[in-house]
Amino acid sequence: MNIVLIGYRCSGKSLVGKTLADDLSLELMDTDQVLEERIGSPIPHYVAENGWEAFRMLEKMIIRSIANHDQRVIATGGGVVLDWENVRNLKETGWVVWLRTGIKSIRDRMGQDERSGKVRPGLTGENPLEEIEEILSQRTALYERASDYIVNTDRQSPETVAREIIQSMPAQDQGQPQGIVRGAALNP
Repeated sequence: MNIVLIGYRCSGKSLVGKTLADDLSLELMDTDQVLEERIGSPIPHYVAENGWEAFRMLEKMIIRSIANHDQRVIATGGGVVLDWENVRNLKETGWVVWLRTGIKSIRDRMGQDERSGKVRPGLTGENPLEEIEEILSQRTALYERASDYIVNTDRQSPETVAREIIQSMPAQDQGQPQGIVRGAALNP
């Protein structure tokens, strides 16, 4: 079984994913990184040249490929839940965790993240705060519906979030990933 992280941009998917992968000795697959490697350019350039629809089609192919493997931590792009086929593919082999993050935390993290302006394209053309509010209002129900577990990332370190995820994983007899011992390798 995979551990799949979903949530809005700057919710901590990549950082928490790396922490989980390190703590559990699993491979980390960051779908945005895989996409950028496949297209050979940053996502904003691809979207500017080809549009969001082409990007989402490519994302779907990547998700389908990644979800066919096992024993991975998968950090998804924020819009993965917009296509229910993506969610279905991820849930077939994974336990889906929504990293729920409040608007203020997202805004603060975007301001501190050098990738936000360079690598993360705007979605609506609005100012960042209005965009966060608009997109979250559209996606919150989708994130909730897709998730098997929800963790609030506001004011929590990636290590704390990872620890909560590990401690909340399904027990072995309920489909826990083989080789993963609940509570193993936790950093105090």
